[in-house]
Amino acid sequence: MTATLIDGKQIAEALRREIAQSVAELKDRHNVTPALAVVLVGDDPASQVYVRSKLKQTVEAGMRSIEYVLPGTIAQSDLVACIRTLNADHDVDGILVQLPLPGHIDADAVIAELDPAKDVDGLSDLNAGRLASGKSGLLSGIVPCTPLGSLMLVKSVRQDLSGLEAVIIGRSNLFGKPMAQLLLQESCTVTIAHSRTADLPAVCRRADILIAAVGRAEMVKSDWLKPQAIVIDVGINRISLPEGKTKLVGDVDFAAARLHAQAITPVPGGVGPMTLACLLGNTLKAARLRRRLDV
Repeated sequence: MTATLIDGKQIAEALRREIAQSVAELKDRHNVTPALAVVLVGDDPASQVYVRSKLKQTVEAGMRSIEYVLPGTIAQSDLVACIRTLNADHDVDGILVQLPLPGHIDADAVIAELDPAKDVDGLSDLNAGRLASGKSGLLSGIVPCTPLGSLMLVKSVRQDLSGLEAVIIGRSNLFGKPMAQLLLQESCTVTIAHSRTADLPAVCRRADILIAAVGRAEMVKSDWLKPQAIVIDVGINRISLPEGKTKLVGDVDFAAARLHAQAITPVPGGVGPMTLACLLGNTLKAARLRRRLDV
C-alpha cells in the first residue's frame, strides 16, 4: 500500500485563508492591521527568495509588510540598534530576523535583543522557556513556526496523538527541541535522536511518528520505518543530477519510504509552506496578545 501524501501546500493554503479572515475581523472590530517587519542582512540568494515569499504572503493575508535590507558588512551594534528601534515601534507587531546571519554577527545575541512579544519565530529565551514549561497556548508565548507547522501536518493525519511514540532526528534549538516539547504536550513518548545515537535505524523503527531534520539527503531509508508510521520530512537538500541539473530532496528516501509509511510529506511541498503560514499566524497572534484582544 502506498502512503498518503500529506499535502503541505493545500493545508497551508487553508490556514492562510483562516488567518486572512481573522485579520479582516481584527481590522473591522478594532481598526488594527497586524504588521510584520523582516530584517534581511546581506545578499544571500536563498534568503532573498524566502524573504520575498514571506513579504508577499503577508500582504496577501491583509497584513502590513515592512522590509529592512541591511548590508552584509553591517556592524553587530548597528543591527542591534535596528532591532531596538523595531521593538520600540508600537505599530510593528512581529519582527523576523532572516537566518543565517553573516559570520561576524552573533546570531544568539541578536535574537536575545528581540522583544519576546514580537518574536514571531519563537526563538527568544522567554518564548523557548514558555514552550518548555507548557505555557505556549493561545494566551501566552509564541511557538517556532516550523515545529508548529510540522505538528499541524501530523494532526492532519491523526488528531489524537496520546500514547504514540515519536522520534525526532535532530536536536537543534531551532527545530528538534521545540518539536519535542510540542509532541510532549500531545502526550507522546518522545525520543530525540542525533549523530551519536547508537543504532539509529533501530530507534527509528520504534516510531509511530518519525520526524527527520538533519540536513542529509535521503539519509532515512525505508527499512528504518515502522510499518504505517507518519513521516514528516523537514530536510531540504539540493542534489546534483546528470547534465548539470539539480533536484531538491528531503532527509528521507521518499520513493521507498512511501511504500512503508502510513502518510508522508513531500519535499518540496510539505513542511515549507506550513512554516510560512505559521509565521503569518504568529504575527496575528502577536498583534492580539500585545493589545489583549480575543478577536
